[in-house]
Amino acid sequence: MNKSEKIIVGISIGDFNGIGIEIALKTFLDKRMLDFCTPILFGSTKLITAYKKSMNINLPFNGIKNIDKAIHGKLNILNLWDEDIQINLGKPTESSGKYAFTSLEAATNSLAKGEIDVLVTAPINKDNIQSESFKFPGHTEYLESKLEGESLMILMANELRIGLITGHIPVSEISKTITTDLIQKKVSILHKALVQDFAISKPKIAVLGLNPHCGDHGVIGNEDDEIIRPTITQIQSEGKLVYGPYAADSFFGSENHKNFDAILAMYHDQGLAPFKTLAFGGGVNFTAGLNKVRTSPDHGTAYEIAGKGLANINSFKEAIFSGIQIFKTRNEYKSLTENVLKKSRQKEKR
Repeated sequence: MNKSEKIIVGISIGDFNGIGIEIALKTFLDKRMLDFCTPILFGSTKLITAYKKSMNINLPFNGIKNIDKAIHGKLNILNLWDEDIQINLGKPTESSGKYAFTSLEAATNSLAKGEIDVLVTAPINKDNIQSESFKFPGHTEYLESKLEGESLMILMANELRIGLITGHIPVSEISKTITTDLIQKKVSILHKALVQDFAISKPKIAVLGLNPHCGDHGVIGNEDDEIIRPTITQIQSEGKLVYGPYAADSFFGSENHKNFDAILAMYHDQGLAPFKTLAFGGGVNFTAGLNKVRTSPDHGTAYEIAGKGLANINSFKEAIFSGIQIFKTRNEYKSLTENVLKKSRQKEKR
């Protein structure tokens, strides 16, 4: 396989009793998708064959044992195990959690080594995947532990991008977790991502407040006035176009979000509830801040519709397109900045 020909997209299967494999296979029923990338599904040829039969999906694939045997123009299945596995569509099992991690671990290792260019992860069950090897709240935290950099979860659809100051933590821990350092770090990661991954030279970032009405001058909490507002002022003094805090309850309803390149929410549901209301079914989860590109659809395992042929592929397809575009934009940015550095060094030598 000539790696320079096509962008290599690795796909982890997620919980095979959910809709992950279904949406992956259905995505590549459209042969035009193979013009954009060479997909490698990390799983098992036996599992995919059984899944195709149960779902009546007629899609040829190329089974491989090594990534360098992948063929452009085909869906490739990297065979990670040979044992037969019982599929119980719609029911999370210990087995589906175990093999979800097997797939994710192998795909992440290949991403870290540069064998694949982009990783697209199908949904996992955060409960049954837990083991001695996986003690994380989700994909984001696991990937941060295996790759270089510090992560920031960004949910995006078209021009809407929402990042999270805090991620998968209990609501009771949010106010104790939000600090000046954390806000500065997340703003910095988001700013860099907007520049290098989305080619926005001077990004405008909005920061949402923590408390209702941003605390109403201390009547409903002091964090907005004592931590968030001073931190934003400090960041502004560094030249970044960062504004807020904005009251979260009216920010999206007033369409104020359209005035910014990205928004930082203080906690998971503050950002994801409006995002999924505005963009559910077509959104993408992008893990910014790491040295490799990972995206995923904006939904979960959807056990309730698994095996019924009802799963919508739009979000998964968008995750693939977004991963490819971010990979290209990041490489262009690296090339441009490296050329600038080379020219500047040449001038210094003269």
